[in-house]
Amino acid sequence: MLYYVTSIATLTFAFIAACSSSGVGITPVYEVQGSGTASPLVGRSVTVEGVVVGDFQDNDADLASNLGGFYLQGKPDKELNTSDGVFVFDSNDPTVDVSVGDSVRVQGVVNEHFGETQISARSVTVTGTGSILPVPVTLPTASLTTNSDGDLIADLEHYEGMLIHLPQTLTVSELWSLERHGSILLSQGGRLYAFTNRNAPDVDGYGAHIESNAARRLWLDDGLRISNATPVRYLTAGSEPGYSIRAGDQVTGLTGVLRYSRGAGSSGSEGYRLIPTVAPLFESMNPRPAAPKVAGTLRVAGANVLNFFSTVDTGQSVCGPARSDSCRGADSDVERDRQLNKTTSALAMIEADIVGLIELENNASESLQTIVGALNAQLGAGTYSYVATGTIGDDSIKTGIIYKSATVSLSGSFAVLDSSVDARFNDSRNRPVLAQTFSQNSNGARITIAVIHLKSKGSPCDEIGDPDTGDGQGNCNQTRTAAAIAMADWLATDPTSSGDADVLVIGDSNSYYLEDPMTALDDAGFVNLVESSAGQDSYSFLFAGQVGALDHALASPSLVDQVAGIAEWHINADEPPLLDYNLEFDRDPGMFDGTTPYRSSDHDPLIIGLDLN
Repeated sequence: MLYYVTSIATLTFAFIAACSSSGVGITPVYEVQGSGTASPLVGRSVTVEGVVVGDFQDNDADLASNLGGFYLQGKPDKELNTSDGVFVFDSNDPTVDVSVGDSVRVQGVVNEHFGETQISARSVTVTGTGSILPVPVTLPTASLTTNSDGDLIADLEHYEGMLIHLPQTLTVSELWSLERHGSILLSQGGRLYAFTNRNAPDVDGYGAHIESNAARRLWLDDGLRISNATPVRYLTAGSEPGYSIRAGDQVTGLTGVLRYSRGAGSSGSEGYRLIPTVAPLFESMNPRPAAPKVAGTLRVAGANVLNFFSTVDTGQSVCGPARSDSCRGADSDVERDRQLNKTTSALAMIEADIVGLIELENNASESLQTIVGALNAQLGAGTYSYVATGTIGDDSIKTGIIYKSATVSLSGSFAVLDSSVDARFNDSRNRPVLAQTFSQNSNGARITIAVIHLKSKGSPCDEIGDPDTGDGQGNCNQTRTAAAIAMADWLATDPTSSGDADVLVIGDSNSYYLEDPMTALDDAGFVNLVESSAGQDSYSFLFAGQVGALDHALASPSLVDQVAGIAEWHINADEPPLLDYNLEFDRDPGMFDGTTPYRSSDHDPLIIGLDLN
């Protein structure tokens, strides 16, 4: 029997093995790993020994974790920048079934697979038993590295392939990859916020923000090679009955092996991933909220409807006013029905008298008619009506307004802001602004609702001289800012001839709190109602693991004192996307519940309660 105990700083290693080898011809695992990101022995045949710390073989007794091999950890050296673990690939049908705690000898060829050092086994021999204590690891990391996509990530290379323990509490920051790649993005120190939600735009500050976030993040992986696995691991891995994971939930004391990968299907985000060897248990720190109770005699809401198209997307370019754009919504009648059920479930629970809708198919009236018809079938004939604008602009999507005719009436005609009204408003990038004045039936008080959807950050505006300057505001900031200034000036002219100064701007500005468009609207006198009541930790959207407020409710000075209540209803941004209406990737249709509002969109709705006078 051989027994080794080595203590190197925070590393404790215990290796007990029954082994007849004298060690001649054995290459230490740390020499296979080397001190760089790639092994110095790539392409060479080696023999290594160690203890199995993670069993992820295919076609063995454990069918729930299949990576085509196992993780082997050998005797450590005294060098902290070299890992003592390595992944052994032994094919889809291994001849030797190993278990955690087996001491094994492996002969094979060293290679790099999507950035992870591996040994492709030619032979595996179980020589005895052993044990490895997990190495304690904490975030944030002291150093960063860059993946092959050019993104900064935490540098954990010296733990690759090893059994580690994270004693900290980590927060669920993103669930976008849960279905497709079996991955959850975790962060140390709480949730990650978009830089300009809390900070003024600044190049140096934004760079430091990116580095800080990278050092705090780690992927939790399901330990499967296949993508779109069923059932979806971790979806219900909570400490309470009926748990459904949400961003903002937490997990403490993770133990598992660390790998470098893109996740299942080799097409996810590239970085270090912890594969648990002890099942994680999540705490519901961000439970699903019930329908909000908002004070006031009149309720106004802004709701993104996730590209609701009455036209099914068959792959043909038949949408938009010119019927030449691609369709963005449901890919089948079944998906459209599912989307409609989710949408109307949310809208019915909001119970707003006036709703500004964002991301509607830009057709004459069919998209609005479909939503209003479904709502009225649920709530009663004639409950909701819609503002009949026809098509607006030439984009494939538009904004729209629905309202309860029992509580409010149209006052005059709607008005539209586009580039023909003000050249500063570029309607080839921004969706035109829709404004409509309403009169409250109970007392005749008037309010003008303006619904906005400014240019997204997703696609560039370099060709019009509006690049991403690297200060945290993203693409097309000047385009959005000019549109915001033009809108403020336009609304000051009372475009609907309301004769009343009360204006509420609702919708998606694609700008966080401290970005230039929001500053311009603040300078024009508008008050951001959610920011003023809930602060800059409020949010409506989650992107790339960071939350922030893109959806806003902005009140004119005369309206502020008439605001009775404000609510952000977090039914969408924090939910796993796999719960939405789509049926892509062979998704289990049974996971969908159209009677609930959760994940009816990707933006959270805002609800404003008013006491108009």
